[in-house]
Amino acid sequence: MSSARVAMVWIGGGALIAAALLNLLAVIGRHTGLPLKGAIELVQVAVLVAGALALVAATIARNHARVHLILDRLTGIRRDIAERTCTALSIVFYAGLLAGSCWLAFDLWNSQEVSELVGVPWRWMRAFLNASLVVVIVLLVRQLAERPRS
Repeated sequence: MSSARVAMVWIGGGALIAAALLNLLAVIGRHTGLPLKGAIELVQVAVLVAGALALVAATIARNHARVHLILDRLTGIRRDIAERTCTALSIVFYAGLLAGSCWLAFDLWNSQEVSELVGVPWRWMRAFLNASLVVVIVLLVRQLAERPRS
């Protein structure tokens, strides 16, 4: 596994552990009278990082959700056509997500939009998500351009 993939797994895994610990501390704090202010905002950041990196990792490993009930019964050229169609539709789907997210990012970039309690700058979170979506789309386009496996 390349060092970039290892780093991606550690960062994404660390973000999930951070989200779990923040939730644990928030629950304990609520029951002890010492609430953790901004826990929800910080968990949102951790989940965004983990989710975006998981999308990239799933794309690299070719492990996106598929309808195996149908794909596993196909062989040869039919399977190749079905897999290429699935990849092409995935590109369209992620391009739609990217278009909508970019629209929001451009519209709100100069609005100084931050979270209420701890001041998380949402513009950078949107930029991270958009960069991740671009990587996913590029990887899918590369996979679509590859020769079919015989």
